[in-house]
Amino acid sequence: MSDTKPVRASEQLDWERLGAYLRDALPELHGELRVEQFPGGHSNLTYLIGIGETALVLRRPPFGPVPPRAHDMAREYRVLAAVHPHFPLAPKPYLLCEDTSVIGSVFYVMERRNGVVIRTKEPPEMTPELRARISESAVDTLVELHAVAPVPIGKPEGFVARQVHGWTERWHGSKTSEVPEMESLAGWLASRVPADPAAPSIVHGDFKLDNVMLDAGDLSRIVGVFDWEMSALGDPLVDLGILLCYWVHVASAGHEAVSTVTARPGWFGREEILRRYADRSHRDVANISFYEVFALFKLAVVVQQIFARYHRGQTDDPRFATLDQQVAMLARKAAELT
Repeated sequence: MSDTKPVRASEQLDWERLGAYLRDALPELHGELRVEQFPGGHSNLTYLIGIGETALVLRRPPFGPVPPRAHDMAREYRVLAAVHPHFPLAPKPYLLCEDTSVIGSVFYVMERRNGVVIRTKEPPEMTPELRARISESAVDTLVELHAVAPVPIGKPEGFVARQVHGWTERWHGSKTSEVPEMESLAGWLASRVPADPAAPSIVHGDFKLDNVMLDAGDLSRIVGVFDWEMSALGDPLVDLGILLCYWVHVASAGHEAVSTVTARPGWFGREEILRRYADRSHRDVANISFYEVFALFKLAVVVQQIFARYHRGQTDDPRFATLDQQVAMLARKAAELT
C-alpha cells in the first residue's frame, strides 16, 4: 500500500523550476521529475520527488504566513546534518535551498526511507504481541537517542523555561477565541519549571508513533525517525512527556489530528512506558506529570496554529475546520492532570 498520494491542488509547486534546480544542484540526477505527496502531516508539507531511479523527500513550510520561529526548514536541515552521523535513524539530508524564488519558500531535500508508518490504521498482521514489541522498540529508540552525545543544535541551559515561555507566546499569537484553561495552564507551567538536568541530551521534540518508520519485513524494528523541526538540546523528559501525551492521553480522541491506535490491546500503557524508559535510561521520572501537562499544552498550541491558518483563510484543507474543538479537548485533558 502506497504511503503517498497525488499532490493536493492547493499545494502544487513550480515543478519545472524545481526539477531544473535539483538537476543543477545534484548533477547525478537524470530523468523526468515525478512528484507525489505524503498526506499524513498537518504542518509542514512533505513531497516524494522522483528523478530517474532516485527517490528523494522534499520538506517545505505550509503556504501563507507562519508563526515566528516556526517551520524553520534551514534549522531542521542543520539539525539532521548534525544528528544523522550519530543517530542513523535520522534521515540523511542532501540539500538546503534558501532561495525562495525556486518554489516560494526555503526547503530541503533528504533521503527517502522505505517502511511502514502507523497512523490511524494498523497493518493486517497486527497482534497484541506485535504491538507490545513495537512499544518496546519505540521506548528503546527514545532511550537510544537520549544516550547520544550532545551535538551543537542549541543551548541546553534554561531549555524547559524557554519552551514554556515560547509556547505560551505562540498561544497568544495564534488564538482565535478565549480558552480559559490554556491561560491557567500557562501560569501553572511557568510556576513549576524544573531545574536543568545534570546531563542534557538531544530532544527530538515530537517523538510519537507516526513519526517513526517500521521495517515492512519486521514491524518490531524501527528504520527511521522523522520530523526533527522542534529538536534541540535540553531535558530529555520533554520527549517522554510528548510520547505519553500521544500514546496515552489522546490515543482515543477521535480526530486524526491527535488520535492514534495505541489504545488497542497490546500497546504499552503509561506505567509500562515509564517503567521501561526508567529502567533503560536510569533517569528519574518521578516528576513526569509536569512534562505530560506541558506536552498537552504544546500540542494544543500546535493544533491552534493550524486552525488559525484555516480560520484566517490561509489554507482550505477541510481537515482543519474543526481543530478548535480539539484545542479545547487538549486543554481540558491537561487541566485534569494539574
